[in-house]
Amino acid sequence: MSQQDHRRPRLSKKLVAVTSALLLGAGAVAVIAGNASAGQDASRTGRATATIDCPDVGDKLTSVPEQARAEVDRNLAELDVQVADAYRRLSGGTSKESLLGELRQQRGSTIGRVSDAIVRSGGGRQGLDGLSGCAMKEAPSEEDTAADPAAARSLGQKGGPARSDFVAIGKVKPNVRTPAPQRGATNGSFSSECGRNENGHFNPDNVIVAPGVSNGAHHMHDYVGNKSTDAFSTNDSLAASGTTCGNGDQSTYYWPVLRLRDGKAERDAKAPGGGQDANVGTILRPKTVTTTFKGSPVGQVKAMPRFLRIITGDAKAFANGTANANASWSCTGFEDRQLKDKYPVCPKGSDVVRTFTFQSCWDGRNTDSANHRTHMAFPDGNGRCKKGFTAVPQLVQRITYGVAPGARFAVDSFPEQLHKPVTDHGDFINVMSNGLMRKAVDCINGGRTCR
Repeated sequence: MSQQDHRRPRLSKKLVAVTSALLLGAGAVAVIAGNASAGQDASRTGRATATIDCPDVGDKLTSVPEQARAEVDRNLAELDVQVADAYRRLSGGTSKESLLGELRQQRGSTIGRVSDAIVRSGGGRQGLDGLSGCAMKEAPSEEDTAADPAAARSLGQKGGPARSDFVAIGKVKPNVRTPAPQRGATNGSFSSECGRNENGHFNPDNVIVAPGVSNGAHHMHDYVGNKSTDAFSTNDSLAASGTTCGNGDQSTYYWPVLRLRDGKAERDAKAPGGGQDANVGTILRPKTVTTTFKGSPVGQVKAMPRFLRIITGDAKAFANGTANANASWSCTGFEDRQLKDKYPVCPKGSDVVRTFTFQSCWDGRNTDSANHRTHMAFPDGNGRCKKGFTAVPQLVQRITYGVAPGARFAVDSFPEQLHKPVTDHGDFINVMSNGLMRKAVDCINGGRTCR
């Protein structure tokens, strides 16, 4: 997709209504196929929850013609609705065999429509035909490990996390490695100070992955920067919006909220993206949010195009595998120890830290791609971009939270992803003016620190 306006038609009210009506019922969860630790936990407790694991169709897309995008997005959203309905029915006692058969048939028809839309618009077959089948899996129930099982049951908290998802940060060995800067490295930085979402800008939309779909994320997002971002935003509407950033940066920065699993009913306890999608507990406001663009260890960076979209991490990493699991967890005072698949238990006086390091190699042509990934890449271990890609400023977000030692918390997630820490992710749309982006590049390449 070129740098043209990223317009999307809104979904019909009927589909939005269906999306809300078929949201996940309390108590249903899913687990990645072949995850040995989940199976071991279940066998130790003797109690497990039946779950469903479905292939991520959107992640497999390689090319979608612009004229087919709206129809493809609509059908990808329908796949999520179908899986959500299957979980609801599973928790209600529907036979596993009949459920999987019906789900395969539903998904097969919808995947067929995705393929047909692409072919009609001049694209090639994407090899999606084998992705309709889902599998039944097992995972430990959170009731088995929750400090207060009664509170967990009252809010439908069976969707995780489990005790094995946490580790004391003091038991983790230092593991951070950074490429040694080479001659010509750019070591400047440019920061946008955008606040901590004091405006209360929350929604369960995802304008990058599911444009035009209400509750397309099935979990709640925190937003800073652009004040108007929701499922129906366009490049034009983002460019016309105000911002919480002090330097006029209109970019959109968002990430899943973090919640205390404290048994308390948040204001979205009965709403899409909240309790209806098994995201429960008190939403934590960050203590600090820093948004910094950095340089390259091997040379100068070039300007990002306006409306470039980047996702770091993978909201479905528990099912998809960890290839794109880039977000990390740590504690203040221990940030030489970064975790991807565990939540940190921080000592008294230390805060939980989430770090989102975004891809910084751009293909030089596209502001987005069919699976929202292939137009961007990380540099290699020496800091170099692969052939055909060029270095742009690297966005690094650092978010801290005050969490009492031993308190249970979890990131919002798709219900079937069990609130696993490996599913953490961050999203960014560059809406800086060309002038502000030039200033950022000049600061970085000039070795200056600019705020």
